[in-house]
Amino acid sequence: MNPRSEPLLWLQLVALGAIPLELVLLLLVLAGADPGPLPGLERALAWGLGVLVPSLLLWRRPADCASLLLVQVPAKGRTHLLRHLNGLQQGWVPRILLPFGSALLLAVLWVLDSRAALAPPFAPLDGASRLVTLMLATPLLALLLWQWQQLGQALWLLSSSPQQVEQAVTTIGDGSATPKLLSLGLPLLLLPALEIQPQTTPARAFSDIAPQGSEPSAVSAEGIAATSTAAAAVTVEPEQPCEEDQGSDLDQEID
Repeated sequence: MNPRSEPLLWLQLVALGAIPLELVLLLLVLAGADPGPLPGLERALAWGLGVLVPSLLLWRRPADCASLLLVQVPAKGRTHLLRHLNGLQQGWVPRILLPFGSALLLAVLWVLDSRAALAPPFAPLDGASRLVTLMLATPLLALLLWQWQQLGQALWLLSSSPQQVEQAVTTIGDGSATPKLLSLGLPLLLLPALEIQPQTTPARAFSDIAPQGSEPSAVSAEGIAATSTAAAAVTVEPEQPCEEDQGSDLDQEID
């Protein structure tokens, strides 16, 4: 039960590229109007509506890892692995991410609103009222908070061991909903599990290498066979008689 085989967890990592774009859009929205007489209070109100209220909701019901905000996996179509992941994410780790994300978004909103005066030429709503820009910034802040929790818990689930996922107690049945998770979107998402093959050493590497102890015998056998074959192929001419053996015959002929 490997959590890395769940494709939804990898899709949650798209937030790494979407969050910077959303921050740029938030800056352009805030650049559409000049700050009011009490910019600090205005920022605190926008942060309270867009971050604090959703944080309280996500604290009670963490964001479902099977939800992509617009679409989600239906309860009847969830695999055994996904149900255990839903049970594992109901712990304290997804909730601990919320205070850090809320404080970070407050600082980001403060910095972006103070720098928004540098980007009025690129603002899509140039000349709008301050109330309109703050109301448009509120859902962007809520979206950033949602993606923050989804990204954090996706990284945490991907780093979990298969034993931890298997030991997680799941309360989601085949036909039941997810009462302890905030699952948004239409139940239309069905993705096959990823196939992860373990790394194995090729058997060919061992078959190509002969045992070290058998190399000398194999070489000697091949050498003996080659020597015997060469010896059989060579024809030896008969031995010629030497001059000492023919000396008596030559003397008789001279006489």
